[in-house]
Amino acid sequence: MKFKYKIIHCDYISPLSQKSCSVGKGGALVLVKKGEDYVIEQYLKSSALKRFKESNQSKFQECDYGQSVAVPGFYDMHFHWVQDDVRNMPKDSLLTWLSEYTWPTEAKYKSQSYCEKKAIHFAQELKDAGTIGGGCYSSLHPHSVDHAFKHFVGDFVIGHVLMDMNSPKYLTHKTSEAKKMISAYIKKYRQSYAVTPRFAPTTHPELMRFASALSRKYRSFIQTHLAETPQEIEYVLEIYRRLKGFEDVANYTEIYHRCGILGPRTIMGHGIYLSPKEWKLLAKTNTAIAHCPTSNAPVKELGLGSGLFDYQRANKEGVRWALASDIGGGPYLSMLDVMNSFLSQHTRASKKVSAVDALYRSTLAGAEILKCDKVSGSLEKGKQGSFVLFKQFSKSTSAEIQIRDLLDSVKGRRDKYQRLSLATYHQGDLISSKTGQ
Repeated sequence: MKFKYKIIHCDYISPLSQKSCSVGKGGALVLVKKGEDYVIEQYLKSSALKRFKESNQSKFQECDYGQSVAVPGFYDMHFHWVQDDVRNMPKDSLLTWLSEYTWPTEAKYKSQSYCEKKAIHFAQELKDAGTIGGGCYSSLHPHSVDHAFKHFVGDFVIGHVLMDMNSPKYLTHKTSEAKKMISAYIKKYRQSYAVTPRFAPTTHPELMRFASALSRKYRSFIQTHLAETPQEIEYVLEIYRRLKGFEDVANYTEIYHRCGILGPRTIMGHGIYLSPKEWKLLAKTNTAIAHCPTSNAPVKELGLGSGLFDYQRANKEGVRWALASDIGGGPYLSMLDVMNSFLSQHTRASKKVSAVDALYRSTLAGAEILKCDKVSGSLEKGKQGSFVLFKQFSKSTSAEIQIRDLLDSVKGRRDKYQRLSLATYHQGDLISSKTGQ
């Protein structure tokens, strides 16, 4: 039986912008059935909640998570689900890590049975972490996208990594085969499919131009990597300046621009080492960036040591950005870990950051980039009942303090973030619970 209402006893924190949140304490979220799903109706406290229950007897289901706080479901804007097993491999160099660990691991996904087993496992990890949307990279094997769409719950855009040059033989497309695959899958999944050049060195400009044209036709998203390390940039320019039509290319971003990759439905992973001209080009084309602090963190913090994204420059230039785990460059899937890394690294760099901004960049900012912020990304009236519940560690009414108290609750044990959630709801359905409810 589906009740007309669901009542979830909890505090809540919901981002309004990068600078502010709405906060509720000592009450309950009320969800109302709309079609097959549930949307947020209102937040009620004591006497108002009592009157609501009296006037709607037998019409509601009630869940009490004790001292708990709800935040919107997370949007992880850049992650490789097929890299789940390499997140803790040695990371002394990006290009070495790719060739020695990542690509051999992705090759295993050629097996359909192995791939689906891993998809089921990773889907549960996403639900337990409270992640209900984002930008997802599969392997180049066709079924890897099917398995991800079959098992992942939420607003994900997913695509095959495109690799038709400078790649190992066991992990390379023929350009003609890649074109056929993209054409079939973009017709199948439409705007949920993401055209995904792995990065410029492994994707021929002919294939990128073909894929970007399809993306514009079907209004699908594009995702790839940009300017993660100086060595990568040097490698990219060395390759492209030998290709016809790119002999005079000035920078990494210009390569993508000439191939039609940049635009308002494009998400660039990293964007750490950008020239002033590149910042201007990204802003002009309204291209978004996925900032991956845990992946880019120093090696001693289990990252690749790539450097630190200049979020202040992004804000100044008007370049949209959101946070991401970059599994498996990043070591943990939880967006709480990503938020904490964002705060700690930028604080060490003497940059002013706020926990409110960190929450916004992990929720509503991602929904805005994916064009689904009208229905998700915050806990406003009429939006989907999609949220994750945590134990409430703070007595404060300040969103900033509450978020920081939550992040500090693991006392440096980063692996605990993944196990910190009490429950995850998606469109009113309970998709993960650690309380037995």
